[in-house]
Amino acid sequence: MSLRLGDTAPNFKAQTTQGEIDFYEYLGNSWGVFFSHPADFTPICTTELGRTAQLADEFAKRNAKIIAISVDPLDSHQKWVQDINEVGQTQVNYPIIADPDRKIATLYDMIHPNASETHTVRNVFIIDPDKKIRLILVYPPSIGRNFYEILRALDALQLTTQYPVSTPVDWKEGEDVVIAPSLPDEEARKRFPKGFRVVKPYLRFTPQPNK
Repeated sequence: MSLRLGDTAPNFKAQTTQGEIDFYEYLGNSWGVFFSHPADFTPICTTELGRTAQLADEFAKRNAKIIAISVDPLDSHQKWVQDINEVGQTQVNYPIIADPDRKIATLYDMIHPNASETHTVRNVFIIDPDKKIRLILVYPPSIGRNFYEILRALDALQLTTQYPVSTPVDWKEGEDVVIAPSLPDEEARKRFPKGFRVVKPYLRFTPQPNK
């Protein structure tokens, strides 16, 4: 199954390091960050899961729930978490899904045979409260992800869902954003009382509207 932006994220039930979950029930009305790992006791994954635990409060501030998956069994996950906590000097407080039969990895198209026939690639899915997939990142197994970039993308998604704006190159929280070209100037003045500057007729910058 090939998932695309705007698709409904498939639901599933799974065993995790925090007990059995129903994916939709776990997410509730929150945003979701669902990310995959090629295998347990691998060096890059250990650092990634630790960083995610360190950033748990940042995800919580954004009303986002974290959930990870690896194709190894639950008893392996439980032992691995001890290493993650030690290496990252943190506490993993989010569920890691056990997927030894690769059903969920297959459901989310996380196994790319030309990269590896058995291990998942490093996928990230950001899912909105309506269970729609809003962002997909795909990294090869050898490259660690930047979770600050995932937070930045989550900020941008939440902002652009609420306002008719887009975020320009290298945008960070608190910086100016771009008004949607479809919004006429007159309407833009009403929607953005802080004003805007025109670089091109189709490129208008305004201060971040929720700041």
